[in-house]
Amino acid sequence: METFNQFKRFTSNLPSTPLMPVLFIGHGSPMNGIETNEFSGSWEALAGQIPLPKAVLVVSAHWFTPGTKITAMDFPPTIHDFGGFPQALFDVNYPAPGHPALAREAAALITSDQLVLDHDWGLDHGAWTIIRHMYPKADIPVLQLSIDYRKSGKEHYELAKELMALRSKGVLILGSGNMVHNLRLMNWEMINGGGYDWALSLNEKFKELILDQDHVPLINYGQLGSAAQLAIPTPEHYLPLLYTLGLQQANEEATLFNDKAVGGSLTMTSVKIG
Repeated sequence: METFNQFKRFTSNLPSTPLMPVLFIGHGSPMNGIETNEFSGSWEALAGQIPLPKAVLVVSAHWFTPGTKITAMDFPPTIHDFGGFPQALFDVNYPAPGHPALAREAAALITSDQLVLDHDWGLDHGAWTIIRHMYPKADIPVLQLSIDYRKSGKEHYELAKELMALRSKGVLILGSGNMVHNLRLMNWEMINGGGYDWALSLNEKFKELILDQDHVPLINYGQLGSAAQLAIPTPEHYLPLLYTLGLQQANEEATLFNDKAVGGSLTMTSVKIG
């Protein structure tokens, strides 16, 4: 009841909507941001299959911070946080507006931590490479939520639950990362498709647990054996999945899309809930 009252107080100016879906999207290479391929094509199609959001809140693997932050500027800059790619990728500007009032309202919902309003970051490639295919007009406000590297998987999962009320105010919450992500073991001969046995096996386990809504092993991913140590050498690309799962209600089914391994050690498997 306390969370509901808080939400009612701080979001009185946002009209209620049917419950928005929540997504986890495997974003893969930054080149997906400018290429027309099976992954970017599915993102474009997805936008037509779900209600038009009033705003998008992205939890990106590429904003890994001490503490939890949320972008709160009027116009977040497009961040090109990569190197070694064609100039065309660096030339991309995605001029979506921000939503400072929504950032403040999201901060008010979080009681387990002090959410910091950030005016320095922007939209990194974990956000804009996906969103520019979904909403190419750049007319929907986009915010980013950072991932606090000091928190455990359980703490990230529980923090996500505190944002649940935003789903009924037209906010599309999107986790962006990759369930299996080990760039050091990438095999460029498999870049168009294919995964190592350990990557495929673990990804099947991930999918089974997601579809069964068995979140505890996914939260405690470090206990899934040696394959998990290979698949998740660092946690930033995996943790956005826990934000998506934390926002799932008991009666909501999960569906999978872009279920493909590339480069041996990376999976694009994505999840839609609701």
